[in-house]
Amino acid sequence: MDNSKNVACFKEVMGNYPTGVTVVTTVDEQGVPLGLTVNSFASVSLDPLLVLWSIDKRVSTYETFIKTDKFAVHVLSADQGDICSLFASRDIDRFGNCEWDLSENGLPIIEGASGVMQCKTFKTIEAGDHTILIGEVVAIESENKEPLLYHKRKFGKIPDEFYI
Repeated sequence: MDNSKNVACFKEVMGNYPTGVTVVTTVDEQGVPLGLTVNSFASVSLDPLLVLWSIDKRVSTYETFIKTDKFAVHVLSADQGDICSLFASRDIDRFGNCEWDLSENGLPIIEGASGVMQCKTFKTIEAGDHTILIGEVVAIESENKEPLLYHKRKFGKIPDEFYI
């Protein structure tokens, strides 16, 4: 089968797979906050507490995330579609357009997330055109808000019929 057809089909199948939405943040060597929208996020282990996400090797923040020893994963709440779009946008002052603060661990924390996990980098794994970053959770907060979902290039809240 033609690889371009495989890629198109892969994108279609993955786009039809609903996921949660996260924003991952860190700071560069000068202390400047950086972040990006990520839906390739998953739990890995309970002992120790590990999570993973993947980053495209072509994004402008790639080198910073690969070199950092810490990052924060924000599980976005259902009312944070604007934050999802903001951190997925290019050439915009992301942190100048949202409410955030620096944590005791020196990580930028975006206000209003359903949950935030501050992590130290545990391991990185090369995987095709992406790198998988595994983080050990060193601090965690939950606001117990409904999460933001992503499906077919759109995002929204969990449908009410899930709770019937």
